[in-house]
Amino acid sequence: MASLDGKVALITGAASGIGKAIAELYAKNGAAVGIADINQQAADAAAAEIIAAGGKAIGVAMDVTDEAAVNAGTEKVVAAFGRLDILISNAGVQIINPIDQFAFADWKKMLAIHLDGGFLTTKAALQHMYKGDQGGIVIYMGSVHSHEASKLKSAYVTAKHGLLGLARTLAKEGAAHNVRSHVICPGFVRTPLVEKQIPEQAKELGISEADVIKNVMLKDTVDGVFTTVEDIAQTALYLATFPSAALTGQSFVVSHGWYMQ
Repeated sequence: MASLDGKVALITGAASGIGKAIAELYAKNGAAVGIADINQQAADAAAAEIIAAGGKAIGVAMDVTDEAAVNAGTEKVVAAFGRLDILISNAGVQIINPIDQFAFADWKKMLAIHLDGGFLTTKAALQHMYKGDQGGIVIYMGSVHSHEASKLKSAYVTAKHGLLGLARTLAKEGAAHNVRSHVICPGFVRTPLVEKQIPEQAKELGISEADVIKNVMLKDTVDGVFTTVEDIAQTALYLATFPSAALTGQSFVVSHGWYMQ
């Protein structure tokens, strides 16, 4: 696998969970990373850890639903490191409720963070990737729910499906400028986001938290094992170092066999 020496990556939602794992692995493989998060203090702390380990990083405050904040954060990373080669659109939240009880405000919030955030960060990144046909790689954090549906997750499923359309369109438009796109589709990864869902789903479904894990989250995996943040980070590294456009516009399910394409 090729290294990321000399490459610059901007990763949203990177102060914790999957985003942080990708940032740390990218830095270990030579990339300078912009740690973008809505929490500036958390972003700075994550960047400091990478710097302490010998890597290059900068913390960036970014609300991915705010175009001005996205543009300013992207420019801050480019100003610090001179270029932008990789965007990981990873920021996300989860709100669960049946459709008939799903607040419209919550619906709009979910689509704004996942879909508007994906669009706005892509648009900002392309201002640099398109210059001189420099090229780059945009990776969206989808989900098994980019392909499959689950009860109580109408907004999340809709948003994650939408990222496939954005990625596929970018693959076609970006090709002339050497820009590739990918969607990573994790199964259940035991991040704070998933931990929060366990008691919520137990309450909504009227079952125990143990049953949520065994019979809802991991029921359809081949081994009853959660996907790890390291699994996703390794996939993101593979895609960032792949040498050609042979894979552009594709989605990659990482789910212990829960969903098979």
